[in-house]
Amino acid sequence: MLRVGLSGGIGSGKSTVAGRLAEHGAVVIDSDRLAREVVERGTEALRDIEEAFGPSVLNADGSLNRAALADRVFGQGDDRDRQTLNAIMHPRIGARTAELIAAAPEDAIIVHDVPLLVENGLAPAYHLVIIVHADPEERVRRLVGRGLDEQDARNRMAKQATDEQRRAVADVWLDNSGTPDLVLAEVDALWADRLVPYEANVRLRRYAGGPPKVVPYDETWPLQAERIAKRISLAAGGRHVEHIGSTAIPGLAAKDVLDFQLGVQSMEEADSLADALSEAGFPPLGRGEDTVRFGDPAEWVKRLHAGTDPKRRVNLHLRVEGGAAWTWAIRFRDWLRVDEAARREYEAVKLDLSARHAGDSEGFAYGDAKEPFMEAAAKRMEAFYRDGQTSDAGGQAS
Repeated sequence: MLRVGLSGGIGSGKSTVAGRLAEHGAVVIDSDRLAREVVERGTEALRDIEEAFGPSVLNADGSLNRAALADRVFGQGDDRDRQTLNAIMHPRIGARTAELIAAAPEDAIIVHDVPLLVENGLAPAYHLVIIVHADPEERVRRLVGRGLDEQDARNRMAKQATDEQRRAVADVWLDNSGTPDLVLAEVDALWADRLVPYEANVRLRRYAGGPPKVVPYDETWPLQAERIAKRISLAAGGRHVEHIGSTAIPGLAAKDVLDFQLGVQSMEEADSLADALSEAGFPPLGRGEDTVRFGDPAEWVKRLHAGTDPKRRVNLHLRVEGGAAWTWAIRFRDWLRVDEAARREYEAVKLDLSARHAGDSEGFAYGDAKEPFMEAAAKRMEAFYRDGQTSDAGGQAS
């Protein structure tokens, strides 16, 4: 089962995208529809709304007057009114959502249409987040065309997340400013090329493989890493996650694979996380051992996991937090962040070896060939840290 979060600002056209995904076979759970369902006449939620906001938000027949409530919360109200309404609605919508997910087939692609996904910090709970975007003025035009007052439309938009906040959580950004056929073509490709294989990989606990190429540094790697680190940490019960490896070093050409290490207290604890990480899209590959650089050899044992997203390669190393291997990964990253000469030398080695081992789909030969550089780097790093040089970017969690 694949869990996809779908969101975007009011008037962006989420329903267009959700409808197309449903045509392809996705199980779409519409939070707005559930919001209407949980406040039908006679429900506990409707009674709580009347108590909180007064009888003026009800129609003569006792049903909810949505326009009056919206005017109270979005027009003349303040954040306290919105928080009160959210406290009434969200737990009930959440419970109904859980029921629908539990009833879905094992191989379902669940698309959860959540208007306030960003505002409520829900992104890490999904395997993938899709954000539907449209230019602000186009959104206003659409909302007015649906009968909404222009000022009311702008008020509602102003109370939602900004584009910058949405981009921070978006694995997929769909621009729906143009005609529907344009975004629908993107949705069709997304379904075939990413969602269907992603679901199969998660269900079968099969990591996404293929030979990654060394590419120029991508300015979006840190933001991508931040999103994925939050998913890993959530699945692992809030444990510490670090973005390590070449993609964590600004300006360095690297294979387009995001590497992370997850801190555990022991390998027994690491093994206990295997199922939760698999369900989150990071199945185990087995036991591994890093090359011993210093300290206790037992601290260089780890567990390996990898990502299942066919469009985003991820390697995950479960290491004892604070142990020798954990410390080495951070020190190596931070050394290259501040030592430009070493960084350029490492880049040259990587580019040369990548070309030589282009057919190495798993990267083992490539990794072995880097070992002479890594041995020399260990000595240089020892001198670097012994002499008291420090990084201005080191040791920070992703």
